[in-house]
Amino acid sequence: MHELSVCRSLIAQVEAVAVQHGARAVRSIRICVGPLSGIDPDLLQRTYPLARAGTVADTAGLIIERLPIRVRCERCGFESEAAPNRLICTHCGDWHTRLLSGDEMLLASVELETDDGLSASPDQARIP
Repeated sequence: MHELSVCRSLIAQVEAVAVQHGARAVRSIRICVGPLSGIDPDLLQRTYPLARAGTVADTAGLIIERLPIRVRCERCGFESEAAPNRLICTHCGDWHTRLLSGDEMLLASVELETDDGLSASPDQARIP
């Protein structure tokens, strides 16, 4: 179950953001996960409480946004959504496509609790 190590990497990034902004706690974490990322969002959600325990994100919620797979056709240039096992152009049916999104896991935002109140980090970063 590599989702636990992914969660630990996520928490390490969130802790770095919290330190950078002088936060005393993290309220919520929002990530974006594509179906080709190799990450099972349900397993990630279940292992998250283990990874956050005893950290600045100890009580933070995890919001997982599932991203679609998007491809661009090399033949006609059309961009469309695709299924994981069918990366073809929905416009012309050609199979010569380039993957635009769907293989990523991104840290989309972090809601922090600071001495000044709440703040959100707008940065997106790939999670290793």
